[in-house]
Amino acid sequence: MAKKPKKQAGGTPATVALTAAGTPFTVHAYDHDPASPSYGEEAAEALGVSPARVFKTLVADVDGALTVAVVPVAGQLDLKALATAVGGKRASMADPAAAERTTGYVRGGISPLGQRKRLPTVLDASAWDHETICVSAGRRGLEVELAAEALRTLTSAVRAPIARA
Repeated sequence: MAKKPKKQAGGTPATVALTAAGTPFTVHAYDHDPASPSYGEEAAEALGVSPARVFKTLVADVDGALTVAVVPVAGQLDLKALATAVGGKRASMADPAAAERTTGYVRGGISPLGQRKRLPTVLDASAWDHETICVSAGRRGLEVELAAEALRTLTSAVRAPIARA
């Protein structure tokens, strides 16, 4: 049985997973404002990148199964499109406590990478419009930048149009 990679000093399960996979990535830290109404918009502004390149990780319930949706912070998740992407009928946002317990991350810092329990994941097709995208690195105020295809590969994500403006 292979040993689990040790957590790096200051690392998160997401950055440990990226390092273990040998995936090129860049970590971006910024001062998180707890009063910010939108973690994603705050990240885009702090990093000086377009909100179209910063993706939020949302956890939804699709026909009773938790499912991860990764969409641009500038848009909204289309729950019907998410359900369709995973062959389901109905989707609703997951209970925040269940999302935190299952992923091992806190709300506003949920990463699609290094989750406690690997969940089915759908990455919005617009991610491929950019050379790199940013997603949460596993805590508020910390983002990782990587190629969309690398994220899709590491999470075994389905690529589908699940965001709407």
